[in-house]
This record gives sequence, structure tokens and C-alpha cells, in this order.
Amino acid sequence: MRRLTPSWIRVPVIFFIIVGLVEYFVDSGDQPAFIAQPIILLFLVLVLIILIGVEAIIASMENILYQSMDEEAKVRYDTSKVKTPKLFIWIRKIYLKLLDSKPIEQEGEIILDHDYDGIQELDNNLPPWWLYGFYATIIFAAVYLLRFHVFNGSNQYDELKTEYANAEKAIAEYKKTAKDLVDINTVEQLTDATSLANGKKIFMTNCIPCHKADGGGGIGPNLTDKYWILGGGIKNVFHTISEGGRDGKGMIAWSKSGLKPSDIEQVASYVLSLQGTTPAEPKEPQGELWVEESPETPTENATQEMDSTAVDSTAVEMK
Repeated sequence: MRRLTPSWIRVPVIFFIIVGLVEYFVDSGDQPAFIAQPIILLFLVLVLIILIGVEAIIASMENILYQSMDEEAKVRYDTSKVKTPKLFIWIRKIYLKLLDSKPIEQEGEIILDHDYDGIQELDNNLPPWWLYGFYATIIFAAVYLLRFHVFNGSNQYDELKTEYANAEKAIAEYKKTAKDLVDINTVEQLTDATSLANGKKIFMTNCIPCHKADGGGGIGPNLTDKYWILGGGIKNVFHTISEGGRDGKGMIAWSKSGLKPSDIEQVASYVLSLQGTTPAEPKEPQGELWVEESPETPTENATQEMDSTAVDSTAVEMK
């Protein structure tokens, strides 16, 4: 019996199915399995040779069987037809309908009178696939015109802005839960007992050689007073611990020495919790007095505005 598919289709299909199964079951990381493990490449080559050999043997056997038939059997074999699948028949009908061309036998019905050097012209209809595509472009253009030029629909720039806004919201939400993405702009002073306990543990492990266990200062400055060399407050302390102190005489950059941003945030919060405590041997103040800015403290401009208002009200009263 004749097979539905020729060997040049069967062999590649079976071979690539085997390749897909090998890739699925063999863990080779980011590389293909036959590259990561050369033995697999040898296996696939052998499989391909076997498949080609099997097809060659089957073809030879079929040829031997055919040659052993009598003439009547050969005629029956040659004239037998394999039933064409319905899918192929449907695809062929659709193709011929979209092409809408006359068979060669009927071209005489559509020959025009034009004749140039023996070359004649056929009056074929436009292919329906092309004609329908042309109509579709006209409909698309009309819809596009109405949506974007009449009703001012959102364009690509508006969609891009929306995508950016959604991405920024997603990043902000992610940063709330991803502690190790904290930086100088998002750091906050922690006050819960767990964070301060972790910060104290980090401080006792890394900081006491220079600042002592009570923060009174040794090689490094006193951390319990209100004087700071590189600025106080959670942002400045976080930056100093992360990036290091003054060149040549300050402490190292702990972000490059194993401390994660979340660790630095905790130890910076613990350092600030030492403010106002009384160490055993406090070192003399160093740096400048740091006053934490408070939104309740009136600024200079606000004070001037208050004075101006007071003067105006006095003038009114005098009048």
C-alpha cells in the first residue's frame, strides 16, 4: 500500500520529534543539549542515519515486491489512488476560489483582440484575495480616520505615557517589599525592635573597633552627641556607611564589603538610636552641630511673611 507522506517528509519530522524529546528530558541549562553534551550530538547523528537506512530498506523492499508482480497487478497498483484527506481537498478549493483563474482549457474564452508579435492578452478577473485585501485597507483607513482624527482617540504617545506610569507604580510597589533595593532616596529610620536588634548585631560585629560598643568613639567619632562630620539624619548616616567616610581617614565603604542595603538601613537606624545616651568615655565632639529639619519649624521666608503681616495689621489699626 502506498504511504500518504513521502520519505523526505517523514524522516525530518521523526528526527525533529526525537530532538525535541531529547531537549525536553535532558537538562542542559541555557545551551542546546547537543552542544552542552557532545555525546548527544553523536546519538542524534546515529538516529538520523538509522532513519535514512530504514527508509532506504523499505523503499528497496517495495521495489522488489513491485517487480515480482505480474503486469495486471502492476497496472492495478499504478492506477490505485490514495484517498486524499478532506483537509487537503478543502484547502485546494479555497485556494482555487481565491485565485479565480480560468483553466488553460478555457483561456480561449477570455482572449482579447490585442496581439503584439504573437503575444496575446487574457482578460482575467482580479484575484479575490487581492480585491478583498484592498477593500479591507479602505475600511481600516476609514476607522482609523474616525477614531484618531475625528474622535481624538488615544495614540501611541498616550499609550506610552500610560505604560510608563503603570511601570513606575509597579516599581514603587516592588520596592516596598524588596528591602535590598533601598537607597539614599528611599531609606527610612527604623524604630521597631527587630530592626534595631539586627542593627545592633551588625554594629557589634563591625563598628566597635572604631566607635566602641557604647558608641562613645575611639578611632572614630562619638556617635552619641549631636555633632556630625558628614551630616546627621538617616540619609546622611546611610550614605556615610554605604559609601565610606573621608578619603584617607574615614571608614570603608561597607556596601562594597558585604553589607546589603537593608543591613545598612538597620545599622544606621541603630546608630541614630544612640543619640542622647551616655557612654562610659565619650570622645570630644567632632564636626558641626546637626539640627534635624522639622516641617513644624518656620523657615526664614515664612518668618519674614509673618513679620510683614504683623506690620500691615499694625498699620491698619493705626489708621
